[in-house]
Amino acid sequence: MPVVDRLHFAPSREWKRHPLSAKTRQSIKALRGELRAAEYSAVLDLQGAIRSAVICRMSGCARRIGEAAPREWPAQWLFTERIVTHGAHVIEQDVELASAVAGDVLSSVDAQLPVDPDAESWCAAWLADTFPGAARPIALITPGAGWGAKRWPPERYASVAEGLAQRGLHVVVNAGPGEEPLAAAIASGSAVTLTATLPQLIALTRRVALCIGGDTGPLHLASALGRPVVGIYGPTDPSRNGPYGTRARVLRNPESRRDHSRRSAPDPGLLTIAPDDVLRAADELIGDELPGEEGAR
Repeated sequence: MPVVDRLHFAPSREWKRHPLSAKTRQSIKALRGELRAAEYSAVLDLQGAIRSAVICRMSGCARRIGEAAPREWPAQWLFTERIVTHGAHVIEQDVELASAVAGDVLSSVDAQLPVDPDAESWCAAWLADTFPGAARPIALITPGAGWGAKRWPPERYASVAEGLAQRGLHVVVNAGPGEEPLAAAIASGSAVTLTATLPQLIALTRRVALCIGGDTGPLHLASALGRPVVGIYGPTDPSRNGPYGTRARVLRNPESRRDHSRRSAPDPGLLTIAPDDVLRAADELIGDELPGEEGAR
């Protein structure tokens, strides 16, 4: 069963690049009409940003629910219901917002994601073709991030990929849209790259022994699926945006400061994290699962 019945796409980055173009005006008008035609009874803003609050307002819904202290404070003026949240992590805060719709206190998160038979068949075939022979644990590296300050350098991911391969793991580097050159630079001779659909990525992630990456969607997907993760963090706060609900090791320099500025250069604190630090964290999580003596480090 799907967990989402309908998706509405808001190309807000494209709107920002061409705010006065006829194409942008037409796109905004089309989205507004689509949202209003759906006649939603309640809209939750889980992002707490001005642009997400504006899109909520575009829906025309009478109940627009958001945090009393959103990440971008002016967003609160576009909500009709402002919820005071107490959780430190965004998932805990989101559950508190969802409780306003449920009419009851929700105490847990059901992270069961749908099983797509086609994606499962694809994954089984892809793994058999890519890694024939004896089965080994799989490590998934997901090096992308929303902006440059959160991206650990690719040469360091390449060192981690080599170290994992030496420990006897199969290594897969996930490439999101436009990230193929980044993934290829990391994979070199010690890993393979993968560009997959979301259902295919879910199917593969269910099978991995470990996921390594920064504050990015695929790492949180692995957390939701209960896979062990190593998070490499810089300007975002792992107490708020870190792995949730799974075995995890989070690496972050104490001097890194919370900063959501879309800077292109890596956070200086992020650069203090070495490949050996990541490999030690991986050993702590899955050392007992590594094949043979190669896994002893």
